[in-house]
Amino acid sequence: MEALKQGSDTLFILLGAVMVLAMHAGFAFLELGTVRRKNQVNALVKILVDFSVSTVVYFVIGYSVAYGTSFFVGAEELAGKNGYELVRFFFLLTFAAAIPAIISGGIAERAKFWPQLIATAVIVGLIYPVFEGIAWNGHLGVQSWIKAATGAEFHDFAGSVVVHALGGWIALPAVILLGARSNRYRKDGAISAHPPSSIPFLALGAWILTVGWFGFNVMSAQTLDKISGLVAVNSLMAMVGGTLAALIAGKNDPGFVHNGPLAGLVAVCAGSDLMHPLGALVVGAVAGTIFVFMFTLTQNKWKIDDVLGVWPLHGLCGTWGGVAAGIFGSKALGGLGGVALGAQLTGTALGVVWAVVGGMLIYGLLKATMGLRLSQEEEYDGADLSIHKISASPDREANW
Repeated sequence: MEALKQGSDTLFILLGAVMVLAMHAGFAFLELGTVRRKNQVNALVKILVDFSVSTVVYFVIGYSVAYGTSFFVGAEELAGKNGYELVRFFFLLTFAAAIPAIISGGIAERAKFWPQLIATAVIVGLIYPVFEGIAWNGHLGVQSWIKAATGAEFHDFAGSVVVHALGGWIALPAVILLGARSNRYRKDGAISAHPPSSIPFLALGAWILTVGWFGFNVMSAQTLDKISGLVAVNSLMAMVGGTLAALIAGKNDPGFVHNGPLAGLVAVCAGSDLMHPLGALVVGAVAGTIFVFMFTLTQNKWKIDDVLGVWPLHGLCGTWGGVAAGIFGSKALGGLGGVALGAQLTGTALGVVWAVVGGMLIYGLLKATMGLRLSQEEEYDGADLSIHKISASPDREANW
């Protein structure tokens, strides 16, 4: 029976890892569809290479920082318990690698390639796993301190704060330090729209992310005996809540409509194991509204050129999700209880501060040493030709 349980748990978390791995295709196509045609190849290459760098760094450093487990032992030991710890690493790697994938969307169309890979290595090897270890493995006594102060530990079941808010708030300093794309905001006050290159690809990316998210949330149980249908239905309700709110607030704009479900899913991660489905619907609807309002505000009023809106989508909706778990997870609003609003506010605030400081340090140092931005000529030609020497759809085929 024990062998069967170990095998079942290993298969369960492996399926979750594969589903979240597929989400990275969603990140790629969401960015590909949003950027202009001359930057589509770059979007595809960045996501794959960022994931590859993340894998090596998280295997060698990051997972050990977060959980104290080293893989520098013999294969016989690694294969113990059906290799469960290895597959758990794979599953949690897909979470870690989501951070650079999130950032990629904010700095698209004008960022240098190699400095971003260096940033990916530092973020996945150190910045992310330090907070991951605090929230999910009790490091540094922070959870004990929060519990003593508020009566409950900080609760983040599937990463509203640990993954999404962290990624979005790290991206904000990077976007600001890079500056807006050329000709985005003109001296006469006019704003150049820079419309998406492909709504179908944008929609495809959103759908891939949405489907994979059920692995992201449900498989966060990590063992088969802890699986919860409540998590699945709460994810579904938050998804549709975000979609409908974005439809209304965004006045039927397809870009908002397809980011709406993502906003809802980002927000529900933290409390998806606690909320009543109606609470999850409200959480998702609030998140969809936050995304539309804040994306419009940052782009048009504050003139922060966050291409995919990753700060509103992941940073702010993730922050809302961390707080919402303390509200809608309470028994008073139909939840299972065991959470405290004070704990959620404290843990969320710590995550935001850690992310902003980390983002400022990493991208500030890279800007001062290597530079972050393509030259004006390279940006005009597009990242595809400037970095990869080929466009997404070459105008003519070479004759050999």
